[in-house]
Amino acid sequence: MYSPTFCFSPPWRRRDRFAGSRAAVAAASVLFTLGTAAPPVAVGGPLGLVLPTANKAIFSEHPEEFYQYTDRTFEGVRSKPWSGGRYGFVRDQKRTAAGIVFTKFHEGIDIRPVKRDKAGEPLDDVFAIADGKVVYVSTVSSRSNYGNYVVIQHDWGEGPFYSLYAHLKSVMIETGQPVKAGQRVARMGYTGAGINRERAHVHVELAMMLSSRFQGWYDKHFTTRNWHGNYNGFNLAGIDLAGLYHSHRDNPGIAASQFLSLAAPYYKVAVPNRGTPELLKRYPWLGRDMAKADGNRSWVFTFADTGVPLAIEPGDHQIAYPAVVWVKSSRIDHAYNTLARINGTGSKAALTASGSRYVQLVTGAF
Repeated sequence: MYSPTFCFSPPWRRRDRFAGSRAAVAAASVLFTLGTAAPPVAVGGPLGLVLPTANKAIFSEHPEEFYQYTDRTFEGVRSKPWSGGRYGFVRDQKRTAAGIVFTKFHEGIDIRPVKRDKAGEPLDDVFAIADGKVVYVSTVSSRSNYGNYVVIQHDWGEGPFYSLYAHLKSVMIETGQPVKAGQRVARMGYTGAGINRERAHVHVELAMMLSSRFQGWYDKHFTTRNWHGNYNGFNLAGIDLAGLYHSHRDNPGIAASQFLSLAAPYYKVAVPNRGTPELLKRYPWLGRDMAKADGNRSWVFTFADTGVPLAIEPGDHQIAYPAVVWVKSSRIDHAYNTLARINGTGSKAALTASGSRYVQLVTGAF
């Protein structure tokens, strides 16, 4: 995830959570043949996903050929791990009593180029991952760590999902334009802070929108200008796109809600009932036990460790302010596992100031 001008502070089924715990990526078939001249071919199904570039190694036994590496220095040792380009808690190692943990969340996937010119400039085209409509184009790279980026809205009958393509050299689409899966939308580049030509890549996310009133929340907490409206990275909760690609390959008929229902919950927050949450109206499939929603005192939001909302249900908590009502037990501080949105250890946790702000955004209580 990225802020308007700087980095935001990982898969929810924790991969690479502790050093040395990475599971091997299984070999599998691919969505399209190698080469940048022709766009990828859709595989069908409700989502109709295709890969965003000609790089197909996500389904190979060599993920290092798919993910762009990150520069890392840990305890004086410098390295360039490809795993830092994956979705999830894959960056910023810290040593704890329970072992080495990764504490920084990377909300998308960083895909390395497969073709460069003699000067090392990337030549890969970037394709829309599914049918949709362009809803935002940002071509002033200094306004975000995303650099030049575009957002495409996808309507799969379950509320809007948004794919985001960042660090682009050039953009080939306009706001309001419909696009088809596999349509060329941009050229890969290395715009945005902290990226050079050697590490050129496209950062791709698939996200849910948290609030249609984002500007009001932003004005409450920031003094800088929000250049990006509702398409600011703070307002887009990225899901595990790499995991979805693998699930979609195995089951082309899978729905986004079905995929998210498999995610492991990490904590639950109860908030006072001030009416039906906007997020529940946008994504009705988040609702649980809605027959009990008549006169409920509170709403209980279930979150993955990444902060992705997984469920909303009526509760009977008599509370004046949001409060953590359940957390997955952990030997280490929950702050390391949750972008510091909650803290505590074991089965006890409380919202931090950052967590309170995030719950405001998600629940609309601002």
